[in-house]
Amino acid sequence: MSAEQQSTSSLSLKEKAVSFLQLVASGQVREAYQRYISPGFTHHNPYFKGDADSLMLAMEENAEKNPNKILEVRLAIQENETVVVHSHVKQNPEDLGGAVVHIFRFQDGQVTELWDVGQPVPEDSPNENGMF
Repeated sequence: MSAEQQSTSSLSLKEKAVSFLQLVASGQVREAYQRYISPGFTHHNPYFKGDADSLMLAMEENAEKNPNKILEVRLAIQENETVVVHSHVKQNPEDLGGAVVHIFRFQDGQVTELWDVGQPVPEDSPNENGMF
C-alpha cells in the first residue's frame, strides 16, 4: 500500500466524501476517481448515463469550462455507510451559485453510489435567513 493509499484509508467516510468533492471542484477529477470511486460505481444524475466514466467525463468538461469553481461545504453528515454533504457551489467568483446536496453510499471505504440534488441561489428572495 502506498503512502497516499494509507493516508486516504485513515480518513473517515465523511472526510473522503468532502475530499472527493474538493478534488472534483478544483479540476482534479481523475485523481478524485482514483482515490475514492469503487469499480462498480453508479450514480443517479439524470443528465448523464449512470456509469462512472460518463459522470467523470462530464465533471472534467465542467472543470475545463469553469476553472475558477468554488465549492464551500456547509454541512457534512455521516450515518453508517452513508454521507450527505450540503455545499454552496459557484462556477466562478461572480456566480451566485447554487445549493447542492450530494449523497454518497460507501462500501469497503469507497464510493459505490452517488446522488446529487441542486437548487440555484435566486437573486432576490423574501427569506431573510438566506439559503445557507
